[in-house]
Amino acid sequence: MPDRAPDGYPFLKGHGTHNDFVLLPDHDGTVHGDLADERVRALCDRRGGIGGDGVLRVVRRAGSEGGRWFMDYRNADGSVAEMCGNGIRVFARHLVDEGLVEAGQPLDIDTRAGSKRVVVLDGAGEHGRVQVDMGPPRLLGATTVGVGEHTWSATHVDMGNPHAVAFVDDLADAGALTSAPTHDAATYPRGVNVEFVVRRGPAHLAMRVHERGSGETQACGTGACAVAVAAIEVLGLERDVDLAVDQPGGTVTIRWTAEGRVLMTGPAVVVARGTTTL
Repeated sequence: MPDRAPDGYPFLKGHGTHNDFVLLPDHDGTVHGDLADERVRALCDRRGGIGGDGVLRVVRRAGSEGGRWFMDYRNADGSVAEMCGNGIRVFARHLVDEGLVEAGQPLDIDTRAGSKRVVVLDGAGEHGRVQVDMGPPRLLGATTVGVGEHTWSATHVDMGNPHAVAFVDDLADAGALTSAPTHDAATYPRGVNVEFVVRRGPAHLAMRVHERGSGETQACGTGACAVAVAAIEVLGLERDVDLAVDQPGGTVTIRWTAEGRVLMTGPAVVVARGTTTL
């Protein structure tokens, strides 16, 4: 890991539906190196650091000027994650704000879950919408999750990262979600994102989520995708229509297309920038 300069290094703070992140510009890959777990935890600390549900390192593949952008995402506890749906929208918003890519133009961003095509639907500095082609989901059968003495059947959906989607009578049934819900460790050896869902209308869902490595968050982009896919599969909601998915931090729109791809559209904004010596 490179030595940190005494005057610090740059950071930004952004969120998508209040799922918030610390962004670390590192375009040539020389600033942060391997990005140690303790650095991530310090940055995400809401009292002693900047605060966030995770860290997005903004880097080019192989450090080349014309290289593809890579979203190096870490959960708040420092663990590496394959994908982050809200994070990739904020990542793309930052690139447009900095004039590194153009709004309205398709942009391929590499992640540990493969390349995702993203379009920022408005200009720099706006709070408006960003659309991500999340690719095809994988439905992997039934599983079980629990909170305290309560258990629910759940649907295992892979959106590049693992999800267990449970339909409940009331979102309050999940309790305080101060610790990770119980789950099948054999199915999810590295943990799982757990969504609790209610139906609010023919094309309207609401959810809460406990994200592995971060706890309960205000929103989860891949989780909203998993919820929409599970609702179509389990509840019989219509396919190839826009489904509104409400979360504590806001609403995103999910469409599982006839071609089998999941499109997520939602807001993203960068709210602050500065330097830190953390």
